[in-house]
Amino acid sequence: MNDEQLFRYSRQILLPQIDFDGQQKLLDSHVLIIGLGGLGSPVAMYLAAAGIGKLTLVDDDAVELSNLQRQIVHTEQDLDRLKVESAADSLLALNSGLQIEMKTSRLTKQELSIVVEVVDVVVDCSDNFATRFLLNEVTQELKTPLVSGAAIRMEGQVTVYDPRQSGSACYRCLYQDNGELQQTCSEIGVLSPLLGIIGSVQAVETVKLIAGIGETLAGRLLILDALSMTWQEIKLRQDPHCPICNKATQ
Repeated sequence: MNDEQLFRYSRQILLPQIDFDGQQKLLDSHVLIIGLGGLGSPVAMYLAAAGIGKLTLVDDDAVELSNLQRQIVHTEQDLDRLKVESAADSLLALNSGLQIEMKTSRLTKQELSIVVEVVDVVVDCSDNFATRFLLNEVTQELKTPLVSGAAIRMEGQVTVYDPRQSGSACYRCLYQDNGELQQTCSEIGVLSPLLGIIGSVQAVETVKLIAGIGETLAGRLLILDALSMTWQEIKLRQDPHCPICNKATQ
């Protein structure tokens, strides 16, 4: 860590839980972010600011005017640009020492496995069940922590799936892959700052996982009702019949 980095991250290094060693772990880390939309925006910005050494950004979409209500990593000047390219410019403007790798297409299981194998944490900021189930399957197989978030209307939820912990639940334990249609923000709306709250929690959990501090959300699902500003915590248990968990532990 050089003098410039010591000064940049000084407020974080002052925390006894982080200190020099924790900050060095962040600088040496590699995080995969899937989706650079409403959740991916605050996640990417806070991880870049916190000193994560390398981010791999994955998104195949382009910036639209309706995105700017909540996807704060993009600006009006980025309309019609690929989101990963727009996000990369914003993140490098915030922290020029950051390494960024960009993926501009949806990854197959094989492609995703290659990427996940070399990262420390995967952050799921996607907006569809197909991607979430695929991420869950790959991270379970490779024993990589998955920080999961979702938000719609005025409600959000966040948790951590950590396959390194024996008996830890996975995404498939909670949700059945039955092909049902899902509701989207474009159909029923979402409150802009809600994405910032959930995304910020995802960023905090990512930092904790890398630095090895505190108690993560593994085994706990936090649900936020932004209208009443109340949090609910649900304990998660592994489904003994889950095909993903059982396969990953064999």
